Amino acid sequence: MLFYQPHNGYCYNSDTLVLFNFIKENLKIFKNIQGNLLDIGSGSGILGLLVAKEYPKLNLHSLEIQKEFVFLTKKNSQINKINSNVLSGNFQEYEFNINGKDEDIFDMVVSNPPFYPSSVMQSENENLKKARYNDSLPLEILLQRTSKILKDNGKFFFCYDVKLLDDIIFFCKKYRLNIESLQFLHPKRDRKSSLIMVFVRKNSKSLLTVLPPLIMFECENFTEEMEDIYKMCNTYSIKVEMEIL
Repeated sequence: MLFYQPHNGYCYNSDTLVLFNFIKENLKIFKNIQGNLLDIGSGSGILGLLVAKEYPKLNLHSLEIQKEFVFLTKKNSQINKINSNVLSGNFQEYEFNINGKDEDIFDMVVSNPPFYPSSVMQSENENLKKARYNDSLPLEILLQRTSKILKDNGKFFFCYDVKLLDDIIFFCKKYRLNIESLQFLHPKRDRKSSLIMVFVRKNSKSLLTVLPPLIMFECENFTEEMEDIYKMCNTYSIKVEMEIL
């Protein structure tokens, strides 16, 4: 798959590919994956497009707040020949109105949201700020709104800063999102986890599964598992100045 990305701006990275791999692993137990899929904060569109390509019975909807990325999501949907209903707006207040409804409308939601705490030193680039720091989409609002738009037993996959795991657990319980699977990402075997992948289902009662940790690097090279993820995703990026597109 080919993806245009901004030369000076937020670009997808290994987080998105690792999250897609996590989604695939957890969907293995389900049959006939279909229905409405929402990608929150689609950026260049990669996560939703990877999922939609893998599960062609899903109807992809992509929501993005930044206009330049709305354009990129549309462009990348077109060049990869995947239908996507690309929406422009702020997830905190967006009214979806799909089939005349704004609640209980999505079978699956995916997101690589802005997850760095706002207390962390922030980039001066406004584009990067919105894509990286959670003051542009606080965790509680992300989970509250997602619970509202998910159908009963609907699935939500996201990744987040592992240091906020206690908040993830608290707000998931508060908004009836049952955590079914977790996976921790470590930069190296002897390093602390930096990222967590989370799979929840609305109002489910399944017990939690913790997948084996994923290690990114062995010395200075990707581990074999990470190499396999990159090969499986098979993405190629072209960085361009936005005015060229």
